[in-house]
Amino acid sequence: MRVMVIIKADKDSEAGVMPGEDVLTAMGNFNEELVKAGIMLAAEGLHPSVRGKRIHLGASSPKVIDGPFAETKELIAGFWLWKVKSMEEAVDWAKRIPNPRRAEATIEIRQVGEDDDFGEAFTPELREQEARLRAEAEQNARKG
Repeated sequence: MRVMVIIKADKDSEAGVMPGEDVLTAMGNFNEELVKAGIMLAAEGLHPSVRGKRIHLGASSPKVIDGPFAETKELIAGFWLWKVKSMEEAVDWAKRIPNPRRAEATIEIRQVGEDDDFGEAFTPELREQEARLRAEAEQNARKG
């Protein structure tokens, strides 16, 4: 199963405070463990919401809302995409996430939807389209 491990934003991440060498070293070492264990598929940090946009879709035309966004506790500072055997394994790995500064942090783990989760509505034609698009997206990612 694949899970997204979401690092919630805090006042520092929203202020654009970049981590110091100690944090980068600890995270680099942890990421290396994840890669060697065959767990990590992707990992990225995000810029503060002041540089972001939200698009509200409704009955009328889409509405664009510029950042920053008020509720820091609802924002994301970064994420990992992991391949694990179970949610329990994901939790075990998440408990090992470095926190060198002992700052308060919240980690959220969400299972990524898989093709079979959609049942019969995900027709053979839609499955083929999904597979083709995934292959094209992977090719685009390799191009940089």
